[in-house]
Amino acid sequence: MTKVDRRAFLKASAGAIAAAGVTAGLAPRIAHAQAGGFKFKLGTDLPVAHPVNVRLREAIEAISAETNGAVTITLFPNNQLGSDSDMMSQIRSGALELATFPGTVLSTLIPSTSVTGLGFAFTSYDKVWAAMDGDVGNYIRRNIEKVNLHAFDKVWDNGFRQITTGTRPIETPDDLRNLKIRVPVVPLWVSMFTAFGASPVSIPLSDAYSSLQTRIADAQENPLVLIDFAKFYEVQKYCSLTNHAWDGFWMLASGRIWRGVPSEIQQVMAKHLNAAALKERDDVVKATVDLQKGLEAKGLVFNKVDVDAFQKALRATGFYGQWKEKFGAEAWALVQNYAGDIG
Repeated sequence: MTKVDRRAFLKASAGAIAAAGVTAGLAPRIAHAQAGGFKFKLGTDLPVAHPVNVRLREAIEAISAETNGAVTITLFPNNQLGSDSDMMSQIRSGALELATFPGTVLSTLIPSTSVTGLGFAFTSYDKVWAAMDGDVGNYIRRNIEKVNLHAFDKVWDNGFRQITTGTRPIETPDDLRNLKIRVPVVPLWVSMFTAFGASPVSIPLSDAYSSLQTRIADAQENPLVLIDFAKFYEVQKYCSLTNHAWDGFWMLASGRIWRGVPSEIQQVMAKHLNAAALKERDDVVKATVDLQKGLEAKGLVFNKVDVDAFQKALRATGFYGQWKEKFGAEAWALVQNYAGDIG
C-alpha cells in the first residue's frame, strides 16, 4: 500500500490553496493542518456494536495508517453528539465533519433521499444495489451536494424493515388498523402507516425502547439487526417479516470542510470508507441469516406475510400516486426502472 508523506501533502496542500487564491478565512485551517494534521469527528445514531460502527472503526484505522497519522477520525456512535437532527445541523455548519444518516432521516432536508424507502417497492438486494450504485444513487447524490454536503459513493446497508408488536402479529393489511406504531420522524413512513389505517407515533430511535416499554407505542418497525441490537425483543412479542421498506445510510462530509481537504487525502478517505461500506453490506446479509434464529431463542415469534396484498392495499389508498407527485416524474421513473411498476 502506498503511504502518503505527511509533510509533503501538508506543504503541497498549503501551496495549492495559496496558489488558487482561496480567501484568508482558510489560513487558520492551513496552520492547523501543518501543526497537527486533520482531526475529524464522525457521528452515527447506531449502537456501538452495529456493523456500521465496526466497519467504520476499521476504515478509520486504515486511513490513519495510509496517511501516516495525518488524518485522525474520532468515532462517536449511538447519538453521542446528539440526535439525527442535531448532527444534521452540525454537519451543515461545519461543526461536525463526518456523519452517517439514513436516507429517510435526510429526507426532512432533501426529500429525494427517501425515495428508496417507498413501501413495498424494492423487494430484493439485487434491485436495491443496482439502483443505489446506479442512476438512483447518482440522482440522490446530486441533490445532497446541492445543500453543501459531500456524499461518498457507496451507501451502507440498514436492511429491510420488519414490524414487531407487543399485542398481535401482523398478517394482513387490516391488522395494522388502529395500531400505535413507533416510526422514525420520517414523513414517508408516517404517510404509509397512516394509509394502512394505523396510528403512527414519530419517536427518535434513542427513545424507542422506552416508548414500547411504557406503551406509548404497541409496535415498531426496524431491520432485524437493529431489533436485536436495541433489544426490542425484551418489550415485544411478535415479529412480522413484512420487508415493507429498505433504507440505507449515507456517509456524508461537511461540504465546507471537505473542500479544504487535499485531493490526495480525499481519495484515501473515500477509498477506505467506500470499501468499508461494501463489507458492511455483506455483514448485514450474513447477520440476518442467523438473527431470526437468535431472536426466536429470545422469545420473539415470527410470521411471514403476503407482500403483494400489502402493495395492493397501498395502491388502493392512493399512496403511490401521492408520493409520485411529491418525488416528481424524474425520480419516479428512475425508481420504477429498478423496482418495477408500483403504480
